[in-house]
Formats: sequence, structure tokens, C-alpha cells
Amino acid sequence: MCGRFSFSPLAKIIEDRFDVKVDSTYKPRYNSAPSQNLGIISNANPGKLSFMKWGLVPFWAKDPKIGNRMINSKSETIAEKPAFRNAFNKKRCLVPADSFYEWKRLSPKEKIPYRILLKDESLFAMAGIWETWKSPEGELINTFSILTTSPNKLMQNIHDRMPVILRPEDEQKWLGNTDPKDLLPLLKPYDENLMTAYPVSTLVNSPFNDSEKIHEAVKY
Repeated sequence: MCGRFSFSPLAKIIEDRFDVKVDSTYKPRYNSAPSQNLGIISNANPGKLSFMKWGLVPFWAKDPKIGNRMINSKSETIAEKPAFRNAFNKKRCLVPADSFYEWKRLSPKEKIPYRILLKDESLFAMAGIWETWKSPEGELINTFSILTTSPNKLMQNIHDRMPVILRPEDEQKWLGNTDPKDLLPLLKPYDENLMTAYPVSTLVNSPFNDSEKIHEAVKY
């Protein structure tokens, strides 16, 4: 799974990398967590960094709390699962990041957080889907989920899942009007030779901690 990530570059760097407009709503986040409003790039507005709540709420849901269980969606079943199928077909997004976090379990009572990033520390985009839910009072809530896949060799030592990281040349294809069936081959583990990981402080365990200090390497 992917339950935390960071996205902390300057706005100009985001604009240059993803060819989007970034307004004053954006602020660097070192510990992005579920239920927060976070920056995404949707196929409905691909020229702008938009903000949606992390945790997908299907349009047909009766209770928005279902989003707490849908921060991730498995790429292996995304085309069939009723909760994700409509979004996969029609509402896809990029979830930009500079790293994500995962916890390596050492024992039933001990696990260590790791920061995982590209070796060149460049920005990347995770494959996402989004939905709009309408409350009984008429309020519209936009939410998203990050797709996951099996781990590459780097991640196998840390966790049994990882987010789907798209190759830069596939990002616009993911956002485009491509037949969803043609997108399934994109949902695979990223090249481990382009990635690295290191342990970080347990500060990342709490979403209330959101500072550059979380990126610092620690020894256990």
C-alpha cells in the first residue's frame, strides 16, 4: 500500500516538470496523509495543480467515510471492482510526489519507516483515480486514490506492495482518452535501478509532523 508521501518542491519546479499552473493554494508537504486535501493533476483539468481529498468516495456511496478505506486501489482488479471501475474508465489523475514512505516490519511489535525516492531525487507521478461525491445537502466532494502494484526488488525488502509510478512518457497517456484496456500494461512495478530508499525518523508516523526533518536519514 501507499499511506504517506511527500511533495515539497518550489512551485516553479512543479510547473516546469508537469506543465501545469500552480497557484497560492499549494504548500510544500513532507508528510502527506489520508483525508488531507492534496495536489493532483486530473484529466478534467490537466493544465492545473488541483486539490482533492485523499481517500476515494465513489459517486454512488451512501457514506463518505468509505473513503477512509480507499486511499489505495489495486491495479490488478481496478478494471473490475465496482468501487474503482468508473473512475478508472473516466476519471484518472496523476499524484505528483518527490518520495513516498513505507514501513518495514522487523517483528510483530516493531517496524521502521523508510523514505523511497528516485536516485536522482527528481519528481515523479503516481497513477491515481478520482471521483466526485454529492452529499444529500448538495455539497460536492472531490476525492482520489493511488493505484498500487506488486513490489520491485528494492521494495520487496520493505513491503509487499508499492504505488504505481508512471514513466514520464506515459503520464499524458494515463490522463488522455486512451482505451482503459490499453492502460493496464502501464500498471507495473517501477524500475528498481532508478530508485533508492533509506530509513527515516518515526516522526513520519504522525500526520501532525510535517517538516523537512522527516526527510533526514536515521540509523536504527
